[in-house]
Amino acid sequence: MNDGARALTIDDLARLRATTETVAKLLRERLALHLEALRPVLSPRRLLGRHVRGGGRDEVPGADRAFARLRERYAAACGRPFGLAKELEDEPLSLEPLIDIHPFEYTHTLEGDGRAITITSPVRWVIGYRAPYTLAQLEIAVAQRATLRPGDARQFLLGALALQDLLESFSELRELLRELRYEVAIEKRDSLGDLPLVTLRSALPAFRPNDALIAKAIQLSGVPAFIELIDGNAVGQLADPLRDAIDAAVR
Repeated sequence: MNDGARALTIDDLARLRATTETVAKLLRERLALHLEALRPVLSPRRLLGRHVRGGGRDEVPGADRAFARLRERYAAACGRPFGLAKELEDEPLSLEPLIDIHPFEYTHTLEGDGRAITITSPVRWVIGYRAPYTLAQLEIAVAQRATLRPGDARQFLLGALALQDLLESFSELRELLRELRYEVAIEKRDSLGDLPLVTLRSALPAFRPNDALIAKAIQLSGVPAFIELIDGNAVGQLADPLRDAIDAAVR
């Protein structure tokens, strides 16, 4: 989120950084607990059944159709920039039921000097089934090309696509995450072509101060990266989904 019009001093930045670090740690730990509690209903076997290794022999309604969709989506996403083979074998897929949380990062170009820096959101994450690559490792491997491990990249893609399909197929899961104060979205990144990623955003907002202040912070740290800031005063303005639903029903 950009709040470039907001005037802050270096002292303000130091105070907000301390608040951001504390709250971001709490939000990350809270998300991890929620995803662990939801692991049974977020399992890829719930969608793909016997097409996932360890999924058992019990028939899962719609599993064959889901696997056909996964094949189509994989074929559409595995080309540029990955250069992976489009064919998927009929053998069960090795999809871990564990969900990893990856930082949500993006590139921002500073006004004035044109420097491109990495911005990290403390209230937003990318999630996906566990794979040998993290999101950051995959982006680096794709950029370097020679270091890309096709089998590991394939597993990351399949996990991302399967989780997307699961959340689309079971709308109650998205509603449950909304009740837990997460906004679910499917997004793409320029560095990963047509691969869709599942992102979660906390109900608590964060903001990016003006570029002049960011440039000062980078000059002091010597690192071309910045973390968006959380204002502790925003906590009192958080929306309550249950209260909003009741208000809507009464009206």
